[in-house]
Amino acid sequence: MTDLPPSDPAERPGPPPGLARAAMLRRLVDTVALPSNLIPLHERALAGDILLDMLFQLGDEERALCVERLKHTVDAPRRLMRYLAQCRIEVARPLLADNRSFDASDLVDLVRTTTPEHRMAIAARRPLGECEADALIEAGEARVMRVLLGNPGAKLSETGIDGIVALSQQAGDLCDLLVRRPELTASQALAMFWWCSAPTRKLILTKYPADRMVLVDRCSDVFALMTQEGWADPVARKAVQMVERRQRNRAALERSAFGSLEEAISHAAEAGMSPEILEEIGYLSGLKPLCVAKLVSDIGGEGLAVLCKATGLRRDSLAKLWRALRRPAEAPDGSEYPLLAYVTEVYDTLSVNRAQTALRYWNWSLTSSGRDGRADNDAGQEDSFSASRRTTRLVFGR
Repeated sequence: MTDLPPSDPAERPGPPPGLARAAMLRRLVDTVALPSNLIPLHERALAGDILLDMLFQLGDEERALCVERLKHTVDAPRRLMRYLAQCRIEVARPLLADNRSFDASDLVDLVRTTTPEHRMAIAARRPLGECEADALIEAGEARVMRVLLGNPGAKLSETGIDGIVALSQQAGDLCDLLVRRPELTASQALAMFWWCSAPTRKLILTKYPADRMVLVDRCSDVFALMTQEGWADPVARKAVQMVERRQRNRAALERSAFGSLEEAISHAAEAGMSPEILEEIGYLSGLKPLCVAKLVSDIGGEGLAVLCKATGLRRDSLAKLWRALRRPAEAPDGSEYPLLAYVTEVYDTLSVNRAQTALRYWNWSLTSSGRDGRADNDAGQEDSFSASRRTTRLVFGR
């Protein structure tokens, strides 16, 4: 005898719970994913609004299903796509990787409202514009910067590079990535020089300082005019000093107790480096005291190689300067000390013109502290745009 079906319709067996929800979800996401020639714009928007309202009540499994279906869709409603992109990174990653529906505004908003993992996924997008990159840089996360700098499809603005250069003081490995970027300028590279690794320093010195040949040629008549005027104009003098071929200060030599820069260094090597002799070496080299202090206190020593090459000193003067500063020239076993050998190698690889440019960039950053006769708005603009002031803030923190 067979069982009769229940008389009450509520007791009759039906489909498992959730099938209607799953079917509705699938229909909506398929509708949203339709090509634009198959669905009116406003109907797609309606489907997107209904789908988004459903997703608020559902879990990561359903959201991941939507992401998988929409990851290559460019016409889906942006509000829906932004919501999915802000879900947990395991759900959102396919959209963040390369979905083309997001514009710069969407990506900047996502950068500011999501997690570091989301920002790393955005940093790897190709292409990635300057606005999105600037927003990533503002977050100040070194691991995100590593991804961004390693992305050849990312475009970096000058202010963005400034931000990464500043961050690289605490995350030194960023320097090695920065020097590979075409957007890095000479002033930024030479500011970053002070906290780079030795190989990166050497690359900066051989790649970024200009030889100034075009400037020297085009400004040749200005040198004669400056001489006629007795170098009396401070604004013109500062500009010309950045360009001219001569590095040593002839006026300082006339007042010096030493007959030459070489003699001053030889004296220091024999008698020891005193603050007075160091200051004299700086003046003879055409440098400000703070720049000289930075060069001699730097543990790497490459700056000393730059100083010697820029001022026309020979290799033996570099060795004497090394000895005068009481840096070890020999290892305990009597062999040549590796650091001095490396610094001498840096000296040999530099041209005089490039060494002068590097040295003048460093010295220049310390020579523009005065604002006499300038309006407040001009001073503010100088702080914002001047390469020398930017370098000062980066290197000396002010």
